[in-house]
Amino acid sequence: MSLGILALLALLPIVTAFGLIVLFRWPATRAMPVSFVITCLLAFFIWKTPLHQMAAASLDGIITAVSILYIVLGAILLLNLQEESGAIVSIRKSMFLISSDRRVQAIIIAFLFGSFIEASAGFGTPAAVAAPLLVAIGFPAMAAVMVCLIIQSTCVSFGAIGTPILIGVNSGLSGQMEVSNYLNGMNMDFAVYLKAIGGKVAIIHGITGTLIPLILVIMMTRYFGQNKNWREGLSIFPFALFAGLCFTVPYTLTGVFLGPEFPSLFGSLLGLLIVIPLARSGFLIPKKKWDFPPNETWPAEWVGHTVEKKAATGPGMSIFRAWLPYILVALFLLFSRLLYPLKSLLASVSFNWPDIFGTSISTGFQFLYLPGFLFIVAGLATVFIQKISLLQTKKVIQRSFKTILGPAIALGFAVPMVKVFINSGVQGGLDKMPIVLANTAASLIGDGWVAFAAVIGAMGAFIAGSNTFSNMMFSLFQFATALKTGAVPGVIVALQAVGGAAGNMICVHNVVAASAVVGLLGKEGLLIRKTLIPMTYYLIMAAIIGIIMLQVFKF
Repeated sequence: MSLGILALLALLPIVTAFGLIVLFRWPATRAMPVSFVITCLLAFFIWKTPLHQMAAASLDGIITAVSILYIVLGAILLLNLQEESGAIVSIRKSMFLISSDRRVQAIIIAFLFGSFIEASAGFGTPAAVAAPLLVAIGFPAMAAVMVCLIIQSTCVSFGAIGTPILIGVNSGLSGQMEVSNYLNGMNMDFAVYLKAIGGKVAIIHGITGTLIPLILVIMMTRYFGQNKNWREGLSIFPFALFAGLCFTVPYTLTGVFLGPEFPSLFGSLLGLLIVIPLARSGFLIPKKKWDFPPNETWPAEWVGHTVEKKAATGPGMSIFRAWLPYILVALFLLFSRLLYPLKSLLASVSFNWPDIFGTSISTGFQFLYLPGFLFIVAGLATVFIQKISLLQTKKVIQRSFKTILGPAIALGFAVPMVKVFINSGVQGGLDKMPIVLANTAASLIGDGWVAFAAVIGAMGAFIAGSNTFSNMMFSLFQFATALKTGAVPGVIVALQAVGGAAGNMICVHNVVAASAVVGLLGKEGLLIRKTLIPMTYYLIMAAIIGIIMLQVFKF
């Protein structure tokens, strides 16, 4: 069978998922089981993948889906507790003390605070934290999820303290003969080379990501405004550009000079410290405030079903006490990733299943290290801090578990589909499906590969649901393709990492998980159609910068 036909067959699971969800508007709960079955049939009949290998991959996918649901459940639980106590009323007031302009609120909560959560935890956690906060202060659920998905780009390559680079790219390249031979010829150590790749990633993101706050508000005013135009988003251009620079300047400098661990962390923290007080003073903010149309006019597709509004009673909760659970979440995430003794202790409590069914596939579940546990701890603290009764707590727990039933079905098929797709290769037989797709793309494009390298990264993230996994899958392929086409390998691998981050905006299980937190299950296609726009911008900008970088960098 020719490589072209194999590539078309390998593309079928992706086309099925994308087509059913985005074009035919099927909910993920229906589309992903179909895509899973198609993937299994292709793996078994065309790729000759043994049944026990498919079963092992599926089981790995189920465990991964449980990990994602664990995070979502913790986020929903904390949100519902905040709603039950009335703390959300005070949080809403606090945001209006900074600015009543919804564009400013989106930039601060989604872009800056969301980037801080991504820097600390990764795992798609920003949407689980920031989206419900936005809904709670009066955003339509779909607008909240959209802006939280858009920010899952610039900060992602250095999320979870640099995991996509330090584990993703590192795992893809380290110990590989092609890489070792290249570095020997350059007389360079691999650790130095990895840091250099991280620096290139930071430069590409730093330039491209500066406009993300502006794009975020333009998308919001175009799709969720009373007048549905771009101009109301453009009118806040000076503030959005300033907020973007407050993040990307320290972010880029940190990535180039210090390494991959802290760009997103330093960028978001400095951004918050600078932007919040200046926003409160009205710096660069237009006099005419922007808001969503009245709630009663919102279309049904905008509205979620998990956040229950509670009317303010009495003097209300103090702003500090209302925000304290989210402050605790941020601190827990930060300490658990940076304090090695604590990190080691939490990570040591895990369920591991190596070599499932005699294959090379392994899986595991880190009960204490995953952000879901930290959400639950913060939730328990909230019960005492905000004096929530046992009866109220029981009601919140029941409501939270009911909320994740739909996402459990979608993710229970989406992630196993991805795992079967990734593990479809057989020794001595066909390459795994992602590699077949990538090889076909490289053979068709040749010397113009630099313009498409980021697209492969995005495709990998769409398939695998993770920038880290995309980098694991494709870093070596991108490196080898660069050598074949005469491009600079470090630049091409950097484009892979940037594309993998951009692909998080449309990744199915990210969209499902984010939607679940605010009760938007079944609206995934509408969201992906919107986030395709900023993702396309990101990939085009990355390609342009990559072409320039090929003329500047030598490794």
